[in-house]
Amino acid sequence: MVNTSAVSQEALKELANQGYQGRVVSVQHLTELEEGIESHRREGKFDEEFDRTRLSFFRYGSPETISKPQSLIIVAVPRPQTSAVFTWRGESVLLIIPPTYTDYRKIAQRVVDLLTETLEPFDCQVALSLVPLKSLAARSGLATYGRNNICYVSGMGSFLELVGLYSNLPCHDDTWQEARMMEACRNCRACMNNCPTGAITEERFLLRGERCLSFHNEQPGNIPFPSWINPSWHNCIEGCMLCQRVCPEDKKFWSWIEGTEEFSEEETTLLLQGGPRDRLAKETIDKLERLDILDDLELLPRNLGVFLRA
Repeated sequence: MVNTSAVSQEALKELANQGYQGRVVSVQHLTELEEGIESHRREGKFDEEFDRTRLSFFRYGSPETISKPQSLIIVAVPRPQTSAVFTWRGESVLLIIPPTYTDYRKIAQRVVDLLTETLEPFDCQVALSLVPLKSLAARSGLATYGRNNICYVSGMGSFLELVGLYSNLPCHDDTWQEARMMEACRNCRACMNNCPTGAITEERFLLRGERCLSFHNEQPGNIPFPSWINPSWHNCIEGCMLCQRVCPEDKKFWSWIEGTEEFSEEETTLLLQGGPRDRLAKETIDKLERLDILDDLELLPRNLGVFLRA
């Protein structure tokens, strides 16, 4: 008989060999993950538009490829920032893409492939999940929350990507626990003091997502930024790094940038005009694909415009 506890440990070992970290918890905790979101919803803690656009994609049912999943696997993969240089009016403007954006799908697939190779000899399969990954990471014991509601993992800070999976691997060593805030946050207000939009507050721990810059610069490109957002607050092509750039727990990762794509003035002009894609040279498309923002062409006129048109 296969020792499934040993199989689980072998899977975690293979993840660690790649520099990743993971936890395995019982699939029975799905109801608690769902209830965590629903309780906030019932209490009116979510802005309606934020709820509709950012939280409605969660799914808690079994995947088609695994009829009877027994466990949830959550994996943290260390990720750097990526940069892009845009030439505009004879000057070079360097902009950052946060760690969770570039190669997001590729990283997730890499985790799937690694765990599939490890578990298939034991007749165990994995499938990507659409559950609240930060909640899963925090409640599995893999991560703790920062005051900014971002997940922190030992040795990675918050410079990471989370990948969640279902598996029919039995869970014998369940690490499920209450979510915790980092001890370092208790007497620290660095993120709160440096969040210009007021998304991080003393009044409640839950982030006011509708105030976060990331929420607004990920909206469809035809939606203008609200008038209360000062253009000087923007700091990334997409997303926001302000709370991470001042976090003491992230200090050794602040300068971790890998990969830079450079866009000529002609390319930058076309991007500010919104493409379209069939007007872009293959070289430009390749750059956008490497940055993983090709699918976000419609956002670039608005998002780049706050840095360049000013």
